[in-house]
Amino acid sequence: MNGLSKESVTFLEIDESGDAQRIDNFLFRHLKGVPKSHIYRMLRGEVRVNKKRVDQTYRLKLGDMLRIPPVRVARQDEVLEVYIPAVELPVIYEDDALLAVNKPAGIAVHGGSGVSFGVIEQMRNARPQAKFLELVHRLDRETSGVLLLAKKRSALTAMHEIMREGKSDKRYLALVLGQWNNARQHVRLPLYKYDTKEGEKRVMVKEGGQASHTIFTLQKSWPGYSLLEAELKTGRTHQIRVHLSHLGFPIAGDDKYGDFARNRELAKQGLKRMFLHAQSIAFNHPLTGEELRIEAPLASELQCFIARLDAQGS
Repeated sequence: MNGLSKESVTFLEIDESGDAQRIDNFLFRHLKGVPKSHIYRMLRGEVRVNKKRVDQTYRLKLGDMLRIPPVRVARQDEVLEVYIPAVELPVIYEDDALLAVNKPAGIAVHGGSGVSFGVIEQMRNARPQAKFLELVHRLDRETSGVLLLAKKRSALTAMHEIMREGKSDKRYLALVLGQWNNARQHVRLPLYKYDTKEGEKRVMVKEGGQASHTIFTLQKSWPGYSLLEAELKTGRTHQIRVHLSHLGFPIAGDDKYGDFARNRELAKQGLKRMFLHAQSIAFNHPLTGEELRIEAPLASELQCFIARLDAQGS
């Protein structure tokens, strides 16, 4: 849709990339640079689907004929465009509907909040032939591991339903500071989102917050450290990090909820990132129903730190 003529009426037949998508969201994506307020005015005016007027909640269908009136936006040569490198991240699973990559730490999953671009924009640039590519879920910027993308809108909507209904199994590995005693522990603590004075998003345990449930299983321990598997039963923002910090077991290297003095020491010892890794996700394939388990190997810098702890303990 980048080739849309801004000065004349355009007719567009909806394919797989737009099937089942709300028309306002479709236009936001395909008319980049046009203010949302202007798009809503267009929807109330000259936009037509199959020669009929629709409202912003209408969901497009395969084969719909969309009429888009002339649109005036800033000329491209007047806009400073951000260079987005085409990066193909390590693929750990792929079929016609889904793509799973092993995301490194330090890369955002999408642009926004001061970040010009992320994994999704880089992957789209690396795969210009792909008609559809969207994030199924998110990972924090400093978290590595399994990141799932959808190659079809039908797969995306089905995966969202699977996750909403709790029919997926997400497991993370976290190295925490302190001696964790329980072999297996359920943590149910409500999480509340707020903004700091600097305008940054944060989460805290607070009565009245969103119900949140994590199951922690002890994998291994060393003097002053414990390696935990975290099973997410809900998917709240920063859930694992805040649950552990609240319990007095901050994740090693966590720059938002961690022990900042210890983090400086850890950086000198070779751990210069947060030790949180999305190890695996399991679910029934949204289109075939096949049982699927996707795993991402632990990042090399995390493996090296574990080896260092093993060496110190021997």
